[in-house]
Amino acid sequence: MNTTSVLIFFIACSFLIFSGSCLVSPRMKLEFERYGLGKKRLLIGYLQLAGSLGLLIGYFAYPLLTMIASAGLSLLMFMGVGVRLKIKDPKVALLPALTYALLCCFLFISLYKEQMV
Repeated sequence: MNTTSVLIFFIACSFLIFSGSCLVSPRMKLEFERYGLGKKRLLIGYLQLAGSLGLLIGYFAYPLLTMIASAGLSLLMFMGVGVRLKIKDPKVALLPALTYALLCCFLFISLYKEQMV
């Protein structure tokens, strides 16, 4: 198993957990209200779930789907960073979203380079 594979499974597992939390956790419901995204919480949770499943299905069957999922998750997380900046959260609070955005971006670039070879 190479670094790209490990990254795919790490990100996919993370977003499976994040999406579940986003969809059912009362704490996350309050957080999304604080972000000003209360009505978008379920959509975001399902997008996270779709991205996670896209990474896994793509890994086993459709490599292009893995690229699309990593790009989508990267965009979603960069938007999360933007929300944290907009609501003026402490800088340390945006580190998880920024880290996952960069990991997903790195994964996309790695997958793109593999496809070009």
